[in-house]
Amino acid sequence: MEYSTQGTTAASRYEMLVNNRSTFDREAKESSKLTIPSLIPEQTSGTRAKIKTPFQATGSRGVNSLSNKLLMTLLPPSTAFFKLEIDDLEIKKQGQEALQSEIDKGLRTIENALMNQIEISNDRVAMFEALKHLVVSGNVLLYLTDKGLKVYPLSKFVCKRDEVGNVLEILIKETIHPQALPADFLEQIKKKENYDAKSMEEDLDIYTYIKRVNDDFLWFQECKGEKIPNTDGKSKMDVTPFIPLRFIRIDGEDYGRGYVEEYRGDLISLESLMQAIIEGAAASAKTLFLVNPNGITRAATIAKAPNGAIREGTAADISVMQVGKAGDFSVAFSAIQRIEARLEFAFLMARSVQREAERVTAAEINLMAQELENSLGGIYSILTQEFQLPYLRRRMHMLVRAGKVPKLPDQLVKPKIVTGLQGLGRGNDRNKLIEFIGTVAQALGPDVMRQYVNVDEAVKRLATSIGIDTANLVKTQEQIQAEQQAAQQQQLIQSLGPAALGSRLLDPKVNAEAGLADAQTQQLQQQGGQPNANQEVQ
Repeated sequence: MEYSTQGTTAASRYEMLVNNRSTFDREAKESSKLTIPSLIPEQTSGTRAKIKTPFQATGSRGVNSLSNKLLMTLLPPSTAFFKLEIDDLEIKKQGQEALQSEIDKGLRTIENALMNQIEISNDRVAMFEALKHLVVSGNVLLYLTDKGLKVYPLSKFVCKRDEVGNVLEILIKETIHPQALPADFLEQIKKKENYDAKSMEEDLDIYTYIKRVNDDFLWFQECKGEKIPNTDGKSKMDVTPFIPLRFIRIDGEDYGRGYVEEYRGDLISLESLMQAIIEGAAASAKTLFLVNPNGITRAATIAKAPNGAIREGTAADISVMQVGKAGDFSVAFSAIQRIEARLEFAFLMARSVQREAERVTAAEINLMAQELENSLGGIYSILTQEFQLPYLRRRMHMLVRAGKVPKLPDQLVKPKIVTGLQGLGRGNDRNKLIEFIGTVAQALGPDVMRQYVNVDEAVKRLATSIGIDTANLVKTQEQIQAEQQAAQQQQLIQSLGPAALGSRLLDPKVNAEAGLADAQTQQLQQQGGQPNANQEVQ
């Protein structure tokens, strides 16, 4: 792969782009100080200084609360948050309308495979960390491979985007122990750098350079200005393992803005007020005993006397001094309550939707998604497009590559992934189907509903919507007809007695002809005619 500038190394390219990141780094660290200081510390490498804890915990609670709600909607446990669809127009074009239920069944199988893969992975743990970085700094980079989901904070990568926000370049900077490098490459580095034994114990900087070329992403790794062998990679843009995320996107900027940045004024005010309250309360709680220097009572006598001791002295010689300024804190307390109320509303800490339970229902997840959408001005929709869609495409690509996903018919178009509020599982499809059947039955009557609605197809679609495999569970039309014929024969035997055992009416073929004749007779009666007794009904 060639660099964007002739003769430029990954290290020098990183240093060129890191200057554009400095402002966002500074803002991210300020936001982290007021919320979770350990998330983005001041010193990101080497020996880290002691982290100063904020005087208030509202910022930390807000970040964790919002991150948790985002996680529960973007990657809800044990609930399908997406669905696979095939274009109806393509199905009609291919003349495959009759296979709609079988197609849905196949898509459901792929959905289950994707969900199982997500359930057994560590993606939710890593994603919770990523979401906290998104809320605080506004940027995070995900790297999804067969080994799992890796999170790179803003301090570990730089990127370059075009005017509409599409990623053009990504560079990742990491540290690695020399012994982790390939042996041949390490020997090459030793000769070039004149390494001694002491130098071999020091970590090395390693750079991963990802560049977009047309519709592909190409990447390799570099150390000490040399390309590391066997680190080349290539993928299509829609299935790339590198997923850069932004929380609040602004056109023309390479990086996003954090959610905490918008409420930093309230957090700074709350921090100052809480510090004043805590320090003032500590001063107010201090109590001093004053002894009259001209009295007969000695200070040492009072200080050394145990509880309940008897000493000579005068009570008038001793007085107690306290600050007595607790009433002056009322204004500060009132301001704190107003600020906390605003922050709790902004970070969705009211818990108006989610119950205190180990598992949440699909309806609750839908309500949380709507709450996020309404409260955060489309942030949830942005994350569904910039995270969910590439994440699911990558997961699906990995399953296809491993041969764990069944292959769909070649004549049909490839399935598309529908995410967001529209794709919160197939529960919405089930609700729509139940509503349709109920509306038809209520408006036109159950008989008319059974006349126009394919009950067999409706049962299959209901089962598919809730993830039930209908194999050997739902009866086929052949099984239903066989059971009906058996019931008719049993009824005939009961009505005619032993004489029916030799009757031709027990023959299924004769029964079918009799049924046809009965149907034609009923048709003639409805038309006002009467069949001739000697006329054979055709």
